[in-house]
Order: sequence, then C-alpha cells, then structure tokens
Amino acid sequence: MRTIAIVNQKGGCGKTTTTVNLAGCLEAEGARVLVVDIDPQAHATLALGLEPEALDENLYEVLAEPGGDARLGPVIQEVREGLHVAPSGIVLSALEQRLAGERADTRTERLAGALETVADRYDYALIDCPPNVGILTFNALRAAREVIVPLETSFFAIDGVQKLLETIALLANRIGHELTVRILPTLYDGRTRYARETLAEIRKLFGDLCFDTVIRANVKLREAARRGLPIIRFARSANGAVDYAALAVEVTALGADADAIDAPLRPAAMAPEAGPIHTREVVVEFRDPRAADVRIAGDFNGWVPDKGVQSRVDSDGPARVWRKVLHLAPGTYQYRYVVDGEWRSDPDNPRSVAGPVGGKNSVLVVS
Repeated sequence: MRTIAIVNQKGGCGKTTTTVNLAGCLEAEGARVLVVDIDPQAHATLALGLEPEALDENLYEVLAEPGGDARLGPVIQEVREGLHVAPSGIVLSALEQRLAGERADTRTERLAGALETVADRYDYALIDCPPNVGILTFNALRAAREVIVPLETSFFAIDGVQKLLETIALLANRIGHELTVRILPTLYDGRTRYARETLAEIRKLFGDLCFDTVIRANVKLREAARRGLPIIRFARSANGAVDYAALAVEVTALGADADAIDAPLRPAAMAPEAGPIHTREVVVEFRDPRAADVRIAGDFNGWVPDKGVQSRVDSDGPARVWRKVLHLAPGTYQYRYVVDGEWRSDPDNPRSVAGPVGGKNSVLVVS
C-alpha cells in the first residue's frame, strides 16, 4: 500500500480538495483507496458524504489508546466499493493533550501502526492533514513514504512552503524516515498574468519537485464537495475532474516499477523473443503563442511528461512551435500534451479516443 500524506500548514490551499479528488480519480481507475482524515475539522469526511457527528467512532478511538490500531478496521466507512474513509471528528483536536505524557517516538507512530493492520486491503492510503505541524501531522509523516504539498499559486504561499519543506526534512532526519516530497500548484487562474508569473516562479524554484499537473481554480470542485462526491463522480468534463485525473496518472506513473518504466518500449502485441525492434523517429508539433511550457506524455513513456523525449522550441512568426521527437516502434499509441500544467489532446490530430477518466487521448499510429 502506498501511503501519501497531503500536507501544508497553510489553510485554504487545497489539501482536502486534493485528497478527496485524487482518491476519487484513483478509485475510478480501479485502485482500492483509503482516505485517512486526521484533520479535526473533518472536511474530507464531509466531502465524501458522511456526517462526522452522526458516527459512533472516528480516528480518535484508534489513536488515543495503546493498542487502538486494531480498531481501525471497524472505524473505516465505505463510500464506494473501492473508496473508503477513516473519518475524523472535532474530538481529534484533544489528541495532543491526551498523549502529552507519552514518549515522542510512541505517540507519533500510532497512525503507522494502525495503517499496517489494513495495508493488504488497499492500494493507496491518502492522509488529509490539519493546517499545522503538530502531533497529527507528525503521525501522518511517520506513516507515509510520500508527501504531496498543495501550493496555492501566490508569492506569499511560496515562502510558507519553503519553510514547510525545511520542517519536513528536519522531521525526516530526526525519525530516520525517508520521505519523497512533491509540490502541486493549485488554485491556478491562467487568465491572469500574476498567476502565470507565479507558476513560472514555482517551477523555477522547486524544479523537479513539481508535478507537471496544475490544478485550476474551478467552482465545480466546491459544488462536488457540497454534494459529498469526488469531482470525477459529479462532473467528469469539468476542469477540476480533468486536472485531478491528470494528477492520478502522474501519481500512478511515479509509483510504477522503475524497471518496467525504463524498459525498452515496444508495442504490446510484440513479444520480447520476437527479435530486435526497429524504431523510427517521429516528430509531433504543438503551436500556441500563449504557452510557456509544453510537454508530451503517453503510453510510450509511462505517461511521465517528456520522459525519454527530445524537445525543440522554434519560432514560426509570432507563435512558438514545440517539436517533440519520439523514437517509436510500429504500433498504435495514445498521448496528450501538458501545456502550462493543463493536459490537452493534440488540436492538430483528428484521431482520438476517450481517456479512462475523462477527456480525450490523441492517437498516433506508427507504421
């Protein structure tokens, strides 16, 4: 089970929105997902259609007492067949005081121990953390191996995240626990120069730590939360659904076996013993005078944008032209462009198929 903590000490940056909607998109792709709500505000619990005050038990019963990890299974609530939630409640805000007398190493391992008891039931556990770095967040970081930091596209938010990354590094060193951290730009409004410049600054500052996906500001995300549904189940064609589906693809690709991703590419129908595979150079082009960054992802590179791709940028009058050089064996491939963090089908390619979680994948046939 991959355990991912969604962390930021700043509220209103999209932590709960990311937890719930990434979970929904992963579940829509066939994964078994557990949402772990350790924020006493219980917004993830609410956003998945449950009323915290109507539940007899929540994570407090699991984390407050020694041996409580065995109680996690009965506390978990089913949202859909492949999507469950370990609910929160306001009582969780009393946990730090409840555990004040215990050794630091034991009180921060409660959640990790509890999740081990259900690890064989899920592919992913996504932990929605409170907007502070306290005992609950410590538990999340101890239980997780991966961290997603939603970052609002504003200059003030950048400074806060830099401090958070330093804190996470110190905690990881203190507990001898390695964490892989990725930055997710959120609440992006590409219509404004301010947002575009801020996104460029984020990518420059954090580099490869950034996801290629950018989550655009979208009112449908709030409407879906009010209905108690992930966006993918509420409005599949909305920008929010498209963005979180793209994030699910990236998260899945990051967790794929490295040997499988890095293996020589070949059409699925061609067996390894069929002899040497001859590839040919294929060049695809994308034009957009407003774009600042264009990448390509497809089943030929594990849906990791620009992995194994040569890229050239030229001018064609007022427009910039991105040329992507691919080396592909004969076969049929699906792909999309990632344009300033937004996943798009190829506007110059009439061939397309429906993507697994919405949108269109362009189709490339190499003969």
